[in-house]
Amino acid sequence: MADKRKIDQPTGTETVGHEWDGIEELNTPLPRWWVWTFYATVAWGLAYTVAFPAWPLVSRATAGVTGWTSHRQLERDLAADKARRAPIIKAIGATPIDQLSANPQLMQAAVEGGRAAFRVNCVQCHGSGATGSKGYPNLNDDDWLWGGDLKTIEFTITHGVRNPNHDETRMSQMPAFGRDGLLKPNEVDDVVAYVRAVSHQQGADTAAQRGSALFAANCAACHGADAKGNRQFGAPNLTDAIWLYGGDRASIRATINNAHYGVMPRWGEKLDPATIKMLTAYVYSLGGGERAPVQNAAK
Repeated sequence: MADKRKIDQPTGTETVGHEWDGIEELNTPLPRWWVWTFYATVAWGLAYTVAFPAWPLVSRATAGVTGWTSHRQLERDLAADKARRAPIIKAIGATPIDQLSANPQLMQAAVEGGRAAFRVNCVQCHGSGATGSKGYPNLNDDDWLWGGDLKTIEFTITHGVRNPNHDETRMSQMPAFGRDGLLKPNEVDDVVAYVRAVSHQQGADTAAQRGSALFAANCAACHGADAKGNRQFGAPNLTDAIWLYGGDRASIRATINNAHYGVMPRWGEKLDPATIKMLTAYVYSLGGGERAPVQNAAK
């Protein structure tokens, strides 16, 4: 058989006997170190599949002799993180909300915890940057429907807005002046003109002057005689440039005709008191927080 071997003359290497269009393959063995490394990885892979979950079965995978699972590891990691955070959470929970800012370190911890809780519970309505959208308040400005101090924000988050079957919820309801026939269409237009005039979007023309009398008779009880709102009723300030549902003529007309009835969940039944305090601290830190309650000012 040695006589039948074919040697490649330029390299002096035996060929494997394969030939295609005059091209032959050299029988060059793999380096010994590579072969042993390959065998070692095969052995390691087999040992791994024995030690850890690996082979798929009908409804599960082989458990492995170590009993390790990613779910169990996650549970251990979460438990360790919860234990690490427990002292600071306990301290936040034990501190009255209006005294939280007196401890800057605790306040900062609460803000960071609230930031995480906000991403889980609040971004769906208020947005990832808390800038809100039509019908959902922007929490970054300094305009508030119910109040922007720590204690007031905590109350709003705890009890929500217009939650049925909850006596402590924030409650206000604007009449649907057009839909329910409280004002005629031309009267609605006059009130629209007045609101646009007090918000400096148009001049005080004849329609706005007629609307002023209608506003005094129908709207001033909640929004105030000066249209600057009233936090007791959650009535917005109509004289600024901040609008929850839009300040153009069509949007104001739609609001007066049909009113709005936005609802915010009462988080007191879903979140623990410490988490609510952290959410309060985060919202307060966004830029519009107030040191003390402000009476009869509005968003």
